[in-house]
Amino acid sequence: MCFGSKDKTDDTPGPRPAHHQQSPQASGKVNMPSPAQSHHHQQPQWQQQQQQQPAYGQSSQNDFAPPSGPPPSFGHHQQQHSSNDYAPPPGPPPNWGHNQSSAVDDFAPPPGPPPSQRQHHEDYAPPPGPPPSHSHQQRHDDYTQPPPGPPPAQFQPATHKQHDWESFVPDTALFPPPPAFFTGYDRSHTTNATEEEANAGETWCAQNPLTAPMDLDPVALDALRTHNIRLMSSPQFRGKLDWVSQGVWKGKTEKAAGDACIISYPPLYCVKYDSPLIPSAQRTKTIYYEVSIPRSASYNPFQGAMGGGGRSSSSGGGGNDEITLALGFTALPYPAFRMPGWHRGSLAVHGDDGHKYINDRWGGKDFTRPFRSGETYGIGMTFTNTGGKLDVNVFFTREGRITEQWDLHEEGDAEQDLPVTGLEGFHDLSCAIGTFSAVEFEAVFDPGRWKFRPQGL
Repeated sequence: MCFGSKDKTDDTPGPRPAHHQQSPQASGKVNMPSPAQSHHHQQPQWQQQQQQQPAYGQSSQNDFAPPSGPPPSFGHHQQQHSSNDYAPPPGPPPNWGHNQSSAVDDFAPPPGPPPSQRQHHEDYAPPPGPPPSHSHQQRHDDYTQPPPGPPPAQFQPATHKQHDWESFVPDTALFPPPPAFFTGYDRSHTTNATEEEANAGETWCAQNPLTAPMDLDPVALDALRTHNIRLMSSPQFRGKLDWVSQGVWKGKTEKAAGDACIISYPPLYCVKYDSPLIPSAQRTKTIYYEVSIPRSASYNPFQGAMGGGGRSSSSGGGGNDEITLALGFTALPYPAFRMPGWHRGSLAVHGDDGHKYINDRWGGKDFTRPFRSGETYGIGMTFTNTGGKLDVNVFFTREGRITEQWDLHEEGDAEQDLPVTGLEGFHDLSCAIGTFSAVEFEAVFDPGRWKFRPQGL
């Protein structure tokens, strides 16, 4: 350490360390001088000290040299401490004794399986004992369990022969393809008009579009109210059409008569007076009429084989058992030289094949069995207001009972079915009776003479 400052310097030499000479005894070597040497070299003590002390300002290389010989602690204890100063203490470490087993266990895993495995095994382990269904308290009304006892086939007598279903069910690979339920026929299986007539009807409809709802005069409104409907025929109609009484008409056609459509006036459905969408009108409106076909009699001078009007028969010429009459409705105007149901805004059920036709100039769709003499048929339409839109249902009656019906907007064939525009309740609809060849009929519009009593008239 340093005391004071650098300014206070002292040139006085510092004290010298004591110089210890090793005695001859200590080194183990004794040199005895001879008397002559001892006498010759012996000097006074003050002279010896003077010789040993150097002059002032001179230093000796032994002034600060360590004393000769080993340090004091390097004596007889050198061997004892030199090898043991940094050596480990004797014996095992403190934790290596009788506590060795506990030291080893400090980081050893606890006995048994890990907790997660034990818990997982217990969580999803099945409960002890057999399942509930195997106990003696099994419920007999459990429909999921098989009945007691062996299967029936195991206790049947050996002489009992099982049902041989293969002999009763033929190979379906030989069956024809199933019919297309939503598609119609390309041709009727009875009689068909020519393609030229069909094209002429389409041309006429293109030249005469559907008219808007009409306003009826007081006479027409009174006729509609009293069901005193008038039937109107066209110049193409070959036959007789007579008024019998209020709401009753009779008609006959010749055997050479071609296709014709008879319509009614006033229309049975007038939008401006009958639509359920009118706030003051009823929520449901039904239009309906019936046609009776008298039994065949020899007095009918018009009865004969079919073949007039360019019709071709697919069954080999037709016969008297076919009723060439059609019942339906149509929007106005409609070509009078075509059967109802063949063009836009028209529908009908044809009596010769029993098919329904909805803007269909081909073969129609299966609907009912063909008409017969001596029976009464009816056709009607019901318009219902359902939340601001009109639902239209078409129904067909036979002898005063509804036998078939369909929804006008039912699912159809998107590729073949044509639109039903004109029949949805936004156009006036008239009665449409179609005739071809020789046929006799009676049309009834008076509800008091109907066999069927519809609702919502």
